Amino acid sequence: MRKGIHPEYRPVVFRDRAADHAFLTRSTMTSERTIEWEDGRTYPVVDVEISNVSHPFYTGTARVMDTAGRVERFERRYGKGGGA
Repeated sequence: MRKGIHPEYRPVVFRDRAADHAFLTRSTMTSERTIEWEDGRTYPVVDVEISNVSHPFYTGTARVMDTAGRVERFERRYGKGGGA
């Protein structure tokens, strides 16, 4: 790798404000805001709209679309379309 062309890879806190959850990881993201973490150090903080704590897929609140049931209900209401 060439030196001086890559962004700095450092610890960053990502904070999901909707779920009041934060996690520390490494990233190249930058931020002017900082937060004091549990270890007493100060890290840049990046606010995100959704994370694994608030995403419906991970929380189990996701709804499955029942396409077969919808087709059957449509056919019952309006009858099976025939030619024409």
